[in-house]
Amino acid sequence: MSLFNPSREEVRQFFCEAWSKHVSAGILTPLESIAARWMVEHPEYHEILSQPERAQSTDYTPEKGQTNPFLHLAMHLSITEQVQIDQPPGIREVSRQLMIKLDSEHEAQHRMMECLGEVMWNAQRQGTPPDMQSYVELIKQLL
Repeated sequence: MSLFNPSREEVRQFFCEAWSKHVSAGILTPLESIAARWMVEHPEYHEILSQPERAQSTDYTPEKGQTNPFLHLAMHLSITEQVQIDQPPGIREVSRQLMIKLDSEHEAQHRMMECLGEVMWNAQRQGTPPDMQSYVELIKQLL
């Protein structure tokens, strides 16, 4: 899997394989361990994660009122890594404050996802790199 630009299939394969290892008490890589922690928090995704063929062939569209479980889990993974390495600078502290305010790491991450989604959408629309400082500022507004 390309670490920095994985394909849709590679992302789905990663999560399905990590889930399979988790449920069979297999040995997980550090990244798979983080992913498994978030997959456990989302029981609504367990069925699809247990069916790799279906996972590869299913399209999730907002028009159908569906959340893409793989995008959602990838965002959890991304935000967890951002917080761990404090990149963009300041995200660790605002994440900690938001987690305290909401009394839930999971809910804090969901709110942060909305901010990240907005920044990514703006970057895509404008054809520019994501403004990560704006991302941190959006999170601060949640405090």
